[in-house]
Amino acid sequence: MERDLKGVLSSLFDVGLLELRHITWDSPASLLEKLIFYEAVHAISSWEDLRHRLESDRRCFAFFHYKMPQEPLIFVEVALVNDVANSVQALLDDSAPKKDPSEAKVAIFYSISNTQVGLTGISLGNFLIKRVVSRLSSEFSNIKTYATLSPIPGFVRWLNEVLASDGDAFLRSVGISHSVEGLQSYINSISSDPKSIPVVSQELLLRLCAHYLNTKSGSRVIDPVAHFHLSNGASIRRLNWMADTSQKGLLSSLGIMVNYSYELSKIDDNHEAYVVHGKVTYSREIATLLKKS
Repeated sequence: MERDLKGVLSSLFDVGLLELRHITWDSPASLLEKLIFYEAVHAISSWEDLRHRLESDRRCFAFFHYKMPQEPLIFVEVALVNDVANSVQALLDDSAPKKDPSEAKVAIFYSISNTQVGLTGISLGNFLIKRVVSRLSSEFSNIKTYATLSPIPGFVRWLNEVLASDGDAFLRSVGISHSVEGLQSYINSISSDPKSIPVVSQELLLRLCAHYLNTKSGSRVIDPVAHFHLSNGASIRRLNWMADTSQKGLLSSLGIMVNYSYELSKIDDNHEAYVVHGKVTYSREIATLLKKS
């Protein structure tokens, strides 16, 4: 029954029936209110916050169905910048000066939100990102890099579990010579005093995070955000220390965020490598973190 219903919904909301729309500050107020309500990754705190996300150096795109013309089904927020972003607080700073989008070299996807619970399991996000990349590449010939700044929602939970079960054996298996107690003390203290973590221990935690992003259940990685982007043909580009210093970010991922890269010439090969063979594609920087000492 559930499978049949999903099949019907997939047909009704086929991507060919959806309209990609650029949402701006001049869009109807009722639509803008829905962005605030449905934003699922980085809460929109005020109208000023929303306005910043819709400035000339930002883009917001959504899919709409012709039967629901004022109801976004899924939307993505993009920053047009000069470098691959390493801090979500910097991206969301509404006091930061606007940049000239014609000079941007990088498009950063920093939030994607589904709005309809009933469409859970219907894959719209991958089509949305690909359509937006195509749209931006047509509008801005200077943008050559498409990447995300993404959360790592299950990292701390996973790390606590592996350290509690047989932490010493796990750390030896990944080539880390550090006590379980020491790592747990960093995890426990980071939300109250993130600057207290020594640089050498930051490196250890980044290494553990790289292992988490490559940990699988069957042929798919266990992190849901990683699975989404890898399924779409992205690769893991870089881990960023203290990229999200909100309480939510510190408690769920020790403030670490990840960049996934969408290289247009490699998307199809990366997608096949992951979906068919379970292979995770990542950069040399990530490969270095995964190496044993």
